Amino acid sequence: MKIEQLYTGCLAQGAYYIESNGEVAIIDPLRETQQYIDKARANNAKIKYIFETHFHADFVSGHVDLAKKTGATIIYGPGAETDYDIYSAKDEEEFKIGALTIKVLHTPGHTLESSTYLLIDENGKDHAIFSGDTLFLGDVGRPDLAIKSDLTKEDLAGMLYDSLRNKIMPLADDVIVYPAHGAGSACGKNLSKETVGILGEQKKTNYALREDMTKEEFIKEVLSGIAPPPQYFAKNAMMNKTGYSTFEEVLQKGDTPLSPEDFEALANHESALVLDVRPQSEYIKGHIPNSIFIGLNGQFAPWVGALITDIKQPIILVTPEGKEAEAVTRLSRVGYDNTLGYLKGGIDAWKTAGKDIETLKSISAEEFAESVKNDNVNILDVRKDGEFNSKHLEDAQHFALDTINENMNEISKDKTYHIHCAGGYRSVIAASILKARGFTKLIDVAGGFGAIKKTDLPMTDFVCPSTL
Repeated sequence: MKIEQLYTGCLAQGAYYIESNGEVAIIDPLRETQQYIDKARANNAKIKYIFETHFHADFVSGHVDLAKKTGATIIYGPGAETDYDIYSAKDEEEFKIGALTIKVLHTPGHTLESSTYLLIDENGKDHAIFSGDTLFLGDVGRPDLAIKSDLTKEDLAGMLYDSLRNKIMPLADDVIVYPAHGAGSACGKNLSKETVGILGEQKKTNYALREDMTKEEFIKEVLSGIAPPPQYFAKNAMMNKTGYSTFEEVLQKGDTPLSPEDFEALANHESALVLDVRPQSEYIKGHIPNSIFIGLNGQFAPWVGALITDIKQPIILVTPEGKEAEAVTRLSRVGYDNTLGYLKGGIDAWKTAGKDIETLKSISAEEFAESVKNDNVNILDVRKDGEFNSKHLEDAQHFALDTINENMNEISKDKTYHIHCAGGYRSVIAASILKARGFTKLIDVAGGFGAIKKTDLPMTDFVCPSTL
């Protein structure tokens, strides 16, 4: 028996490779599927099944492409309906992978078709569960994402309560838990940084698995503090339901070098968004006017999905040398398939061609502190709600990056703003969006709140996020 977790940090997502006696099952594969085919081929094995725990909302799964390439059967839980061929399994139906058995446990709640896959070893012992978004380490899946459902989130939360208590909690304490996500995913509230756990430990420590918890208490707790889902979630879920272009087609189109002249023409005539994915330090020093910064060195794909509202938006890229295909790949993971190419030679080629360059003023936390003490400074804190409410500068205005597109009217183009986040990544994203919308008086605070905390500027008292 071989089990391998293939974890992608940018998406905080775990895909799984299971092999026994030359047969392979893949659970929740990523968009780029060649890695699974190569792994099976190296082991002289054949991919037999592709198990999907549910219709994912936070990324586009590679199940459709992988099935076409391998002939493997796509398996969903009960009630799943798609525009492509699948096998919709019955509750407690079993599938054989070599000497292993994979048993379907229908666990609705996160979505209606959500299922947990119980792996039974060659001796008939329950070995592990692949819990999808039903059970995370430290949390459970949010019950407010069902697509085209007339059920309320309270109805789904009630289903999730029953699923956990009737299907998951009766399993032995030594069963291994392999969830679909870890910390950083928007599919839950308080996910652990760990990506593999033991069920017995979750029974002791996960708030949602308390034995004395009533259904009413569960519904109230699981629904409290859930931020609105990112706008791309419903679009990704629909792509997973209806199908999509092949990854190879997307990569071939996007990984196309463009001269500065062709690049500028696409921006002007195709209304292509110029997306700069270099480190923020490089963007600050010089960038193309009206370009948007979202760096590959951060949570790139989720921020693209949250902030670029049109999933079919034509995109052209400014990338570090050698990172062109990576950028196209990571865009495709969240359904942004309309990348039209990248600037050949990067920003240096743009400068050599005599094209306009803009910069972003960035100052240290110490310089910022001096400005606050000596002037009437406008401060924008672009961190998430929980971060801001936990501790912030007394005079800061909360202007969360998550909702920047909806809240632009809260600030004025006539004022100068000092912008900070936690470490410096999100503040530059926010500044780039504001600049593209005509806000020109912007100053980034390098190092963000992590650096600002080391100054003597007045701040609110710390409030533990778990009590908010």
